[in-house]
Amino acid sequence: METIRKAKLTEVTEVKRLLDQGAQDGALLARPLMELYEFARDFFVYADGEGLGGCGALHIDMADLAEVRSLMVRPDLRGRGIGLGLLRACVDDARHLGIPRIYTLTRIPEFFAKRGFVEVAKHALPHKVYNDCVRCPLFPDCDEVPMTYDLNCTEDDTTTENMEGPRQWH
Repeated sequence: METIRKAKLTEVTEVKRLLDQGAQDGALLARPLMELYEFARDFFVYADGEGLGGCGALHIDMADLAEVRSLMVRPDLRGRGIGLGLLRACVDDARHLGIPRIYTLTRIPEFFAKRGFVEVAKHALPHKVYNDCVRCPLFPDCDEVPMTYDLNCTEDDTTTENMEGPRQWH
């Protein structure tokens, strides 16, 4: 059965394998296994008969800001809406938690721009966001694009289906 759901601890090594493949392709940054276990609750996964086919995480930085990170889909599954499904799961999670703004640091800004994320200057994000950057092998010459998305959470607006205007998911 194919589904997007929260990750299980027993799947963290498979998540690592997916992320390592994405890092090898240059799409995202590798993450240490210990960090993945520490933030396992942040992850959503897509599972099919072959195992994990995708992952993505919503990492909370502050009460009003969270990051969509480690969004990766197996190459043989790309173009089927799985990345969008994982992104929706992260956005729905942020809405459920009442987080009004999310961001991403990405090497594939087109994907996020199609979904209403807008590029911002790096200094527009709080300094706390860059704690991970110091450990990155590309620091300080980062090639990731910072993008934000305002959720404007309300009691009645709790799913991505209710998104309107330029923020509509495609």
